[in-house]
Order: sequence, then C-alpha cells, then structure tokens
Amino acid sequence: MNKVQLAVIGAGVIGRTHIDRIGRSGNLVLAAIADPTDSGKALAESLGVPWFADPRAMLDTARPQGAIVATPNATHVDVATACLQRGVPALVEKPIADTVAEAQALIDAEQRFKTPVLVGHHRRHNPILRRAREIVQSGRLGQLVSATALATFLKPDAYFDVAWRRQAGGGPILINLIHDIDMLRFLLGEIASVQAVSSHQARGFEVEDTAAAVMRFASGAIGTVLVSDAATSPWCWDFCAGEQGQYPRQNVQTHFISGTHGSMSLPDLDLWNYRGERSWHAEMTQERSAVHQADPYTGQLQHFRAVIEGREAPLCSALDGLRTLQATLAVREAAQSGQAVQLAG
Repeated sequence: MNKVQLAVIGAGVIGRTHIDRIGRSGNLVLAAIADPTDSGKALAESLGVPWFADPRAMLDTARPQGAIVATPNATHVDVATACLQRGVPALVEKPIADTVAEAQALIDAEQRFKTPVLVGHHRRHNPILRRAREIVQSGRLGQLVSATALATFLKPDAYFDVAWRRQAGGGPILINLIHDIDMLRFLLGEIASVQAVSSHQARGFEVEDTAAAVMRFASGAIGTVLVSDAATSPWCWDFCAGEQGQYPRQNVQTHFISGTHGSMSLPDLDLWNYRGERSWHAEMTQERSAVHQADPYTGQLQHFRAVIEGREAPLCSALDGLRTLQATLAVREAAQSGQAVQLAG
C-alpha cells in the first residue's frame, strides 16, 4: 500500500492532534512539520521528520501530497493559497478564514489552481452525525420545523491568561459556536437570517461569555442555539459525543431536531414518532439507532486521503466553510446591532 505523505503546518494543539492521528494510521505518513517555534522544531526532531520554519520552504523541499493548515486563523488563507499554488491539496482548520472576503479569496484560489480544499469541521466525520443526516434526508422526520443546539460549559480561569481570549473575537461565538452552526447547516441546510443577543456579565471581559441566536433556515425551519463558556453545565457536544478524550463523558443530549412526522435527539440518535394516530393525545414510539464509535479526526484524515487521490469530493468544501463562517459572524453582528442579519443565498 502506498502511503500518502502529509505535511502539517502549525504544530499547536490541533496540529499535534493531526500528527498523532497520522502516526496511528496505516496509510498516511508525516512528511514534514512547518512551525517557527522552538517547540515545533523539538517535536519534529523527536519524530525524526524534517522541520521548517517557513511553510513555503517546506512545500518546495518536502513536496508533500497534501498539507494540513493548522496555523493561526488570520494566516489560513495565505498559507493554504501557497499550498494550492504548488498543486498541494489543503486541509484547512476551522474557521476557514477571519472574514468572508478572505474565505472567498481562498475559493477563488481553489478554482484558479484546480486543487481542492477541505475545511476541518471534523464533527461532520463523526458516524453519529453522518447517521443523523441520513435520517433527516430519508424524510422520516417529515418537514423540518425546528432545531435546538446547546453548547454550555465552563472554561477554567487560567484559559483567560492569554490576552486575546479576553478581547472581542476571542469568545465562544467564533471559537465554539461555529461548530454547532456547521452541524445545523449539515443537517438542515442553509441559514437565511439570524437574530441574536450576547452578554459578558459573568466575567466582565470585553469578549462575550454567553450568546443566544435564532436562525431561520432557507427551508423555513427555525433554529435556536445557546453558547456559554461561563456555565457549570454538561450540555456540550464535546462532553457527550465521545470525540474528545480529555473531557469526562456525560450522558446527556445537546441537539434536538423536530419535524412534522418525528423528532431526533443527539448524540443518542433517539427517534420519536407516532405509529398510529398523530396527536398529542396519542402514545409516542421511541427508537434508537446504534452506530459504531469512530474518531472523527481519523475519519477526516482518511477522507482527506480520498480527496487527494480524487476519489471523493470534500465533505466540507471551501464554500461550506465560507457559509458556516458567514452565519457565525452574523450571530456576532446581530448581537452587536440588535438587528436581524440577512444572509446571502
């Protein structure tokens, strides 16, 4: 079996997560690490792989078949474009960019260089979410009418020792809620408009610690999302879906999708419907879909291999990444302005 050679650009927490999964795979190999820090150089040395301070030098010398861009958000488009210019497919961590205009620039580059981009919204590769999407698309829930997503958790005080996490743009809307917005887009389709409120009362920082939004989907369904990083609460996908081993597992549900003929909770994949009379006076039936547990980061890398080899189209394309970013930025804009924000179709 030929192993696909992947380079990792950015050896922070998420970059190291990808490096770990590459090391565990049987058909991928770490070709190089590009990271200007001493810790990045030390990691490369410990793994016995080439190290570069500059990603362009790495791309020109190591010539990987694919590259994972796990650099700071503001550099995503510049680094990913350098990959595409050299014909190297890029897995770009979320968010795809800091602004919608920058995200569009990456889409333009992808088309210009005819080289694919996969955006790292890893939850799409969780078997639970893949099965949920199948259920929705099968029509078993009927016409979708509502969705609810909870993302409430407590970040430790030490987390905010880093200055940018106390400043606007460093809060749970752009860091955490973006995952849940992408999940709802994956399940329910495009978002047409957003209304929102936010608060920084719990900590008093410039950045929000809590926000809520109401979203109207293009289908007519209504979604509500609530995020807080100041809440002592178990209702968070990372706690209950089993994706992140560093968090204690909680047996709770965080996402709820309702339709005219049934409803579904996640991550347990419980389905509720009426088998006979459809009325609130009638008994409901509950059933559960059981799926195999699998690591979504591993699944994402295997999908990236298929994208590199031309066997699959990106599950989360650059356009998908742009639209999720656009909806997330709309939550912040609506909260600041007090006005509904309309999204481009």
